[in-house]
Amino acid sequence: MTAFDELMAFQRETSALGQIAGRLGWDQETVMPRGASPQRAEEMAAIEAVLHARRSDPRVAEWLDQAAPQDEVGKAQLREIRRAYDRAVKVPADLATAIARTTSAAQGTWAQARADEDVSAFLPVMEEVVSLKRQEGEALAQGGDVYDAMVEDYEPCTTGAQIAAIFDEMRPRLVALRAAVLERPEPAALTGSFDELTQMRLTQKLAVTFGYDLNNGRVDKAVHPFSSGSGLDVRITTRTSETDPFNCFYSTIHEVGHAAYEQGIDRDYLLTPLGRGVSMGVHESQSRIYENQLGRSRAFTGWLFDQMKDAFGDFGIADADAFYATVNRVHNGYIRTEADEVQYNLHIMLRFDLERALMAGDLQVSELEAAWNDRFKADFGYAVDKPSNGCLQDVHWSVGLFGYFPTYSLGNVYAGCLYQALRGAVPELDEQLAEGDTTGATAWLREHVQQHGGLYAPREIIQRASGVEPGPEPLLDYLEQKFSGLYGL
Repeated sequence: MTAFDELMAFQRETSALGQIAGRLGWDQETVMPRGASPQRAEEMAAIEAVLHARRSDPRVAEWLDQAAPQDEVGKAQLREIRRAYDRAVKVPADLATAIARTTSAAQGTWAQARADEDVSAFLPVMEEVVSLKRQEGEALAQGGDVYDAMVEDYEPCTTGAQIAAIFDEMRPRLVALRAAVLERPEPAALTGSFDELTQMRLTQKLAVTFGYDLNNGRVDKAVHPFSSGSGLDVRITTRTSETDPFNCFYSTIHEVGHAAYEQGIDRDYLLTPLGRGVSMGVHESQSRIYENQLGRSRAFTGWLFDQMKDAFGDFGIADADAFYATVNRVHNGYIRTEADEVQYNLHIMLRFDLERALMAGDLQVSELEAAWNDRFKADFGYAVDKPSNGCLQDVHWSVGLFGYFPTYSLGNVYAGCLYQALRGAVPELDEQLAEGDTTGATAWLREHVQQHGGLYAPREIIQRASGVEPGPEPLLDYLEQKFSGLYGL
């Protein structure tokens, strides 16, 4: 075997172990007994110790020096392996293990604190998580910006300053659009009760409609919806509310976007660095375009209206046009995952600024709830009513995902660019969506984005697919056109 062959064989074993760790995480958030949390923390720490040892193994450096790839794919494999190795060797093994142990335990603590509306019960473990993640960030940054080092895990070659500049460009037009919309009469909201088993049956149908392969996946329930896995085993979760079926349906479509990306990657890349999404921003471009530009479009909501009538009978919305307005209703709310397209990115900007301050040491964990509530009141004009609608609503910080939040808005930006190109490439898109047929859109996304996995850098894959340099202009134009039409602006 050549050095390249030996390196790839070693990498496939490491990736397989990483998938096992991911499955432990899926189990913890879906079906694991609550009392198993302390043991699961030790299990996660043990497997992280093995993974860290493999990722920082000195033989990886030797193989990288000796490997001579023969094609573009081989060169991309080495690029990704080298990037991961250079990061792994900077983080002490005991720190990596401690982070895995602490975040596993913190996830359970967060879920219980959220259920109890008790921030004080979560703060001690949050202090531990933040301290450990700062140490990791400092090790990775080696004198540079700690937050930039953390963003690199989720969106390579992107800095906090670059993200802040994009957000500064987006904010004025978003705030102006929101102000104009909120001056207009608000469409009717859903009312009544929607059987949760019926919701789950329809959500399974929606998952398949958007191309999710249930032979290699499954749909379960969790406190916070997520997608897990890659290759031949890609699982999603959703959640139900008896009074809000949209929470279930659009969470499912969103997570199917993530899952379809992973299922759509070229199988030749299975269990290699190219066999997963290249970045969370590109991942979010898929979930957000599935959920919003496709799933909340006038064409598709007309089909969904009929599906809901079949499932629930008369549910109080008169016709497909009124249903489209209800689905896209801009309204006050606390929850990021339930936010309308106009306000969603403002929720992300809040989290971005707070977590950046936490990592810089400018904000202490003990101050987090007050800082969140003050910022929310300033940005949205009304007060947070309870912790589960405020700083306890998201799972991300409990499991150490600092630097992740801004990728949601980067994903929206990327999705805007992709949708502009998609509409030109599939002129019959609306007619297809009106029939509940997403294949024209999903096939285009699979061909131009998903199949490539990690072959190209994040911004490069979006530019290749869309034909434009990624920027917020297409997204903002789309939002202004859509909501001007909806609200008669």
